[in-house]
Amino acid sequence: MDVTIVKVSGFCFGVDHAVKAAELELKDNSKLYCLGDIVHNETEVKRLTDKGLIIINHDEFIKLHDSKVLIRAHGEPPETYKIAEENNITLVDASCPIVLKLQKRIHKAYEEMLAVGGQVLIYGKKGHAEVLGLVGQTDNTALVIDKDEDLNLIDFTKPIRLFSQTTKSIDGLTRIVELIKQRIKENYQDVDFDFIANDTICRQVSNRSKELKEFANNHEVIIFVSGKKSSNGMFLYDVCKSVNAHTYLVSEPGELNSEWFNGVNNVGICGATSTPMWLMEEIAAIISKIK
Repeated sequence: MDVTIVKVSGFCFGVDHAVKAAELELKDNSKLYCLGDIVHNETEVKRLTDKGLIIINHDEFIKLHDSKVLIRAHGEPPETYKIAEENNITLVDASCPIVLKLQKRIHKAYEEMLAVGGQVLIYGKKGHAEVLGLVGQTDNTALVIDKDEDLNLIDFTKPIRLFSQTTKSIDGLTRIVELIKQRIKENYQDVDFDFIANDTICRQVSNRSKELKEFANNHEVIIFVSGKKSSNGMFLYDVCKSVNAHTYLVSEPGELNSEWFNGVNNVGICGATSTPMWLMEEIAAIISKIK
């Protein structure tokens, strides 16, 4: 049986940077805290915690003093940096540069909207770590738009600046923008409404969709390797599933089912931007031995 790992799978730049930063720190320090799961992949998190990484939540972070804490690729709101300074916490800031740039853009837009009574909207998953950091740039006033019904919360009498979580789909953002424009047209046909939509989706994620569709279409079975918490993973899994019904989601080797491969000649392995290459290689090796 031929087993192939798609070239575009594996860590994106931001996740790779965060994992390498953790590994570097753990070489010289017996204790390194990480604010939230360093990556949305349970197997990779276990590998790093076995090396000494300690995962903490924000409630635990507030109680820390005189410690070293890693900020993962998702980024953090301003409040986190303030607490770190007050509690003498050394931060290893592994925030993705793309996320940091977006945070600055949102903060600038927030100040502009504050001056004219406008509002900042963020198209993203409510409660997601990156989104919490983005909302924090607006003193937690930004409105998070995730589903169509969330549009009912928008005040269409005020100027609007829309941004997106970096890992959302382009199609989803396009749809939300069109729905907002439609509502503006229905209510303000003769008014030059102040609405600006910013495409802030990371192309390292979105550009994988086209290649994964082609890859999934050219293999009998697709094994998509991803942590269940990964928004990006669930999105890319659905992309593969949309063109190949024989697409299966696993987070670790133990979830493989040998029946999936009965009579199969070729299998494709894909993963999320949070899926380590070593894990996909391990799964590929196991599948190649199935008879």
